Amino acid sequence: MKKAIVPRRWEPRDYQKALWKYLEQGGLRADVVAHRRWGKDEVALNWAAIEAVNRPGVYWHLLPEASQGRKAIWDAVNPHTGKKRIDEAFPRSIRERTRDAEMMIHLRSGATWQVVGSDNFNSLMGSPPRGVVFSEWALAKPDAWSFIRPILAENGGWALFLWTPRGRSHATRSFESRARNPEWFCLRSPATATGVFTDEQLARERAELVAEFGSEEEGQARYASEYLVDFDAAAPGAYYASLLGQAETAGRVARAPHDPALRVDTAWDLGIDDYTAIWFFQQAGREVRAIDYFETSGEGLHAIVAQAIAGKPYVYGTHYLPHDVMVRELGAAGRSRLETLGTLGVSPISVGAAMDLEERINAARLMIPMTWFDAEACALGLTRLRAYRKRWSRATRSYAGPLHDAASHGADAFGEYAANRSGGAKTGLKSARRMPAQLGWMG
Repeated sequence: MKKAIVPRRWEPRDYQKALWKYLEQGGLRADVVAHRRWGKDEVALNWAAIEAVNRPGVYWHLLPEASQGRKAIWDAVNPHTGKKRIDEAFPRSIRERTRDAEMMIHLRSGATWQVVGSDNFNSLMGSPPRGVVFSEWALAKPDAWSFIRPILAENGGWALFLWTPRGRSHATRSFESRARNPEWFCLRSPATATGVFTDEQLARERAELVAEFGSEEEGQARYASEYLVDFDAAAPGAYYASLLGQAETAGRVARAPHDPALRVDTAWDLGIDDYTAIWFFQQAGREVRAIDYFETSGEGLHAIVAQAIAGKPYVYGTHYLPHDVMVRELGAAGRSRLETLGTLGVSPISVGAAMDLEERINAARLMIPMTWFDAEACALGLTRLRAYRKRWSRATRSYAGPLHDAASHGADAFGEYAANRSGGAKTGLKSARRMPAQLGWMG
């Protein structure tokens, strides 16, 4: 076998050697969740350089956003050497040219290596990649991997996922699934196992995070997540994570099967170019059962109803929708989404009154302690609730209302039901509009 050309003399640290050995032996899929300062990107840069020199092709290093890639990879300087990280991994002697604007290096071997944003994966056209790195995978759009995966499967390329936990998310679910697959190399590496920090340094990091956030609970959560690699640590500023933790401890996140004797209520958050989320609930006295969850993006109401409502074996009660369902849409001949749903047989519909976000959040907080969740059918919905959190303002160093991201849609739908359900926080105060059933299958 021809000996590989090594662009620079570099040796992995002891705790990095298992990953490095796996890659050297031809491994194609690796998922590494590790603490801050583990050297995740350093390993990835050096491996990509070796591959690009020896196996010409296209190589991508993806950050959640291109601007993050420029800061964390392209312009980053190694504090131990004072040199740019890309200059260390890709010495000038192996380069043909460097294109700063596109964050791309052309190598003499004929390969290209580029820093790109996974948020704009649809624009990554041209030659298919032979190797990709997903850095900060927990913050990236999971759709990017869905887009790239079949390309690598076809050409035998490799993928490396590097991340630090941000509560339970797509990254956590993927890791737990991959850890059971012998074709994957999976490593979970907390700071207490690598020796990068002394016990005194870790204690200082924890204390500084508590001081920075002004909260023992939130500082400890960030420390547990970023240094102890704790999947279940609440995201800083999380609204519902601690309540859901209590629900798990009490055994209320388990099995909550559909009871055919009870009608099923739904609660929606409608997106146009964004996510649409639907929760499915049953009530038995004071007890609320979250039996199912549906989420999609980029779909019209006809497709959503066909998949989420008509496709379920439920006898429906009330469909709870937010007040913006009344808005008329020019592309729908001036009909409101409420009217469109009515023609699709979604009834009766209860339209919630406009309310302050904090009011809906408080209603959800009151309902979670009386709710049972089906852990399997509601897995994605639970992920959304755990991740729903406040915005952090760097200017004021304080939290400022809910953060609008992928988690907010499922959380808003849950809060819609909590605030407007029969017996809920807004009973008697909500603005309701009911429409007669249009189709027989709606029950």
